[in-house]
Amino acid sequence: MLRSLSEIRGYAIEAVDGRIGDAHDFLFDDQVWTVRYVVVDTGRWLPGRRVLVSPMAVARPDWKARLLPANMTKEQIESSPPISADEPVARQHEVALHEHYGWAPYWPIAGAYGLATGETPPAVVSEAAARKEAREAVNTRRQEADPHLRSSREVEGYHVQAVDGEIGHVEDFILDDAGWVVRYLVVDTRNWLPGRKVLVAPLWSENIDWEDRRRSCLSRPSSRAGWWP
Repeated sequence: MLRSLSEIRGYAIEAVDGRIGDAHDFLFDDQVWTVRYVVVDTGRWLPGRRVLVSPMAVARPDWKARLLPANMTKEQIESSPPISADEPVARQHEVALHEHYGWAPYWPIAGAYGLATGETPPAVVSEAAARKEAREAVNTRRQEADPHLRSSREVEGYHVQAVDGEIGHVEDFILDDAGWVVRYLVVDTRNWLPGRKVLVAPLWSENIDWEDRRRSCLSRPSSRAGWWP
């Protein structure tokens, strides 16, 4: 089912032995538009700390109770490798995080848990081989952050531009809760079509200019094909 990402913010995150905090943000991969981590604000439990939780660790959400159950313990979370959610996530930190929880790394297999219906699954890669490949990548680019991890909070407000002019700005994301895939961007067109919002599929974009966030987020022909009111 399709869900608003901004609506999921604030959902309680429940470990197997108690609540750990609330969903504060989501980090998504801008190549396959799949959510890679839920950024959890641990509040009074671990003051001043935010932790990353992979959607692979999230069990069936309770939408009515606004609850995301996590298959992990509070002790595991408290002893997890420290990662600053306010800075780019380095691959070495991701490797440490995935090894700590026993999560299979996603980076050797793009979209490993974000396949859409009808898409061909990637070739099967053993977990040992995936970890070896990840370590090799870390050794060559140990301090580099993953350039494709984006904060949903940061991208909200980015301007969206067609080939013949700006149409609005990103207001929200529509998520497929079955695979944590971003299916649409919600674009507020208030300065072009007052009172109207449109949905744009991110995979249809021709170009994404992440550096010039004030000018444009993505470009697309001005044809109405592929645009929904």
